[in-house]
Amino acid sequence: MKTPLPTPSLIMCATTWSMIGWPSPRREWSVAQKLRAIKKAGFDGVCAFITPEMKALAADLGLRLMSGFDAKTAAGALPRLRAQRDLGVKFINIQLLNHDTPPATAARVAVKLLRESKKLGVSVHIETHRDTSTETPEKFTEFARLYRRATGELLPVTWDHSHFAVSKHMLPPDYSARLLAWPQLIRHSQMFHLRPFNSQHCQVPVTNGRGALTPEFRDYAAFAEDLFACWLAGPRPGNELWVCPELGMSHGYHVSTDPHAWPDAMRARTELLGAWRRALRRS
Repeated sequence: MKTPLPTPSLIMCATTWSMIGWPSPRREWSVAQKLRAIKKAGFDGVCAFITPEMKALAADLGLRLMSGFDAKTAAGALPRLRAQRDLGVKFINIQLLNHDTPPATAARVAVKLLRESKKLGVSVHIETHRDTSTETPEKFTEFARLYRRATGELLPVTWDHSHFAVSKHMLPPDYSARLLAWPQLIRHSQMFHLRPFNSQHCQVPVTNGRGALTPEFRDYAAFAEDLFACWLAGPRPGNELWVCPELGMSHGYHVSTDPHAWPDAMRARTELLGAWRRALRRS
């Protein structure tokens, strides 16, 4: 009989990107107001490029820190990795290189970047993301294969499945079958960016603005439960999974007719916790 694995922790972090222009564009909250709202909403941490001000405020509020940034070279990323490490950040998401970077080049840069990040004592994960070296399933798969061939290790990945879903125009019945096609890599990860999507949009609204969940989010929540169940199948690295309801207000993600992202991010937290608990019962 197998010994049951200890119950893992879900560390839910809110991104300040959800709070651009909240409560209004002319009266946007200060950093302090944003972090206090994150704490009040029940999140465990904040997801942002951490500044000394954020570090101090988060420490006072008992919020944990999750970071990330774009990296065009390994050498260029190292000063920012050191700065985030010095502010107490462990988990750092990297959007690596460009849309036209060949997988072989991306793998070489990743080998250097991750080798140096381990020396610094930080956990860097490479995000599946548009306009980067991982923007399609095919490019990502080859990149991850070459990384493993070079290092003998699995690539640590920040999983944002929205870009893969849109690049292939996947419909809800296909979400889990096609987007959980890398179970070993998913289970090796400790970072997920949980942006609700459908076949045409990387970000769909959680609610209709009047409190009811959208059909598109209900489809996404079913996928999120399957994603959690996949991760929970083990080995559960660190016995912690760090996630962010990745709802933003810029770069074309937020459609003008959608509700503001911050109330939707708070509702997403509640719904994703429910998906996590259901996945725990399944496991």
